[in-house]
Amino acid sequence: MSRRTAVIVGAGPGVSGSLARLYADAGWNLALFGSHPDAVGALADDLRERGAAVDHEIGDLADVADTDDKLRSLAERAEEVGLLHFNPSVFREADALELSVADLLADVAIGVGGLLTAVQAVVGSMGPGARVSATGSMAADQPWHRAATLGVQKAGLRNLVLGLDTTLTPSGIRAVSVTVRGALGSEGAFTPDKVAAAIYAATWREDADWTPEVSYEG
Repeated sequence: MSRRTAVIVGAGPGVSGSLARLYADAGWNLALFGSHPDAVGALADDLRERGAAVDHEIGDLADVADTDDKLRSLAERAEEVGLLHFNPSVFREADALELSVADLLADVAIGVGGLLTAVQAVVGSMGPGARVSATGSMAADQPWHRAATLGVQKAGLRNLVLGLDTTLTPSGIRAVSVTVRGALGSEGAFTPDKVAAAIYAATWREDADWTPEVSYEG
């Protein structure tokens, strides 16, 4: 019997790593895409020790053509893509008076446009019952003025996921953005493991209970 593959975009330590380990422990194989070879390699080794087959590619989401090629290749090599998870965002400390239009657009191209690139590259390898998930943030509703692009990215990401869910539903694929309403930390309700568990749970709800956004309050 084939094992489903979870494609993790923005793979590395933190929430994406915790989520990848959840899927490995649930019997999935993993296809990782990230920008830092050491971090992706360390995660891949950990997942293999858990019994998962792991494939990976290193790339920069800012390079759309290269990202598209590498994600399509990952998806084509997978037995069956059952999940695409999108995790990346860009933190740039600059308020709206310091920020240039070019910097704003560059960050949105990664934090929002990266999801568009990923879905278009992978969706051809996904079938009914598959899921698209994304790590959202309370910055979409409560942005910090000193990280002006992050709020725009997370608001745009959520909006794109809402549209994707409507677009993909006729093919049996659902999309969800999980809005994390707290700051990640090493203790408490917002550790990477707990946030990843909330994303996993939101992703595999029944269609009758489906909403394309879920808030994780901790």
